[in-house]
Amino acid sequence: MQPLSLAPANQFSSVRFVLTDMDETLTYRGRLPAPTYDALARLEAAGIRVVPVTAAPAGWCDQMARMWPVDGVIAENGGLFLRRREDGHHVERHFWHAPDTIESAGDQLRSIAQRVETAVPQAEQADDQLFRLTSLAYRRTGTDLDQRILDALIQAGANATINNLWVLGWVGGYDKLSMSLRILADVYGVTANEAAEWIAYSGDSTNDAPMFGYFKHTAGVSTVVDYLPQLPVAPRWITHGPGGAGFVEFADAILASR
Repeated sequence: MQPLSLAPANQFSSVRFVLTDMDETLTYRGRLPAPTYDALARLEAAGIRVVPVTAAPAGWCDQMARMWPVDGVIAENGGLFLRRREDGHHVERHFWHAPDTIESAGDQLRSIAQRVETAVPQAEQADDQLFRLTSLAYRRTGTDLDQRILDALIQAGANATINNLWVLGWVGGYDKLSMSLRILADVYGVTANEAAEWIAYSGDSTNDAPMFGYFKHTAGVSTVVDYLPQLPVAPRWITHGPGGAGFVEFADAILASR
């Protein structure tokens, strides 16, 4: 992992898409800075498709897909993809689960939640849980309670991970990477081999590990150093600034390469 400031001038000349985590990668301390929003708009104006790939709930991501200068949003750690339709007023949704299994997956999640909250009575669902369609999220405490919730999710049959805000659980075997590759192929016609070269990815946390391991052009915002012990593969570059300021650095480097 090297400082992004040391990247060669043409390092990102092959980039056609920017995929990015949202919480504490686009945002900083929960807020989206104006320069970061501007960086998204500048990437879009340059013909680079931007797709946030986030653990955030579908309710938040619906608004992002409708109103932000992005091409679409992968929500809930890969559970679904939302994209504004050409009329500008409606959103199309692509779920990881087949249409005839979405309801049963929801039933399974509710059963898992009951088991987790029996096993770990102190577990507190995230205050955005009502806006989620394909995942469970529990508030992080920064104590051993986080690991107990993670273990309970896994024992109840869920896939699970921890990011900088939540302990997350879902069913279906997917992650950020597998859903990204599916959407790139199905929606954009990009093969897995092309994706490795054409995609730039920025993130900051443990659930970004599959993305850091697969794509050639990866950057961690500065706070990724807090998660390096849990990352099997570090991002190739690291920004000077945290959160949205770091993303602006990455966007500027990509645009300069063009």
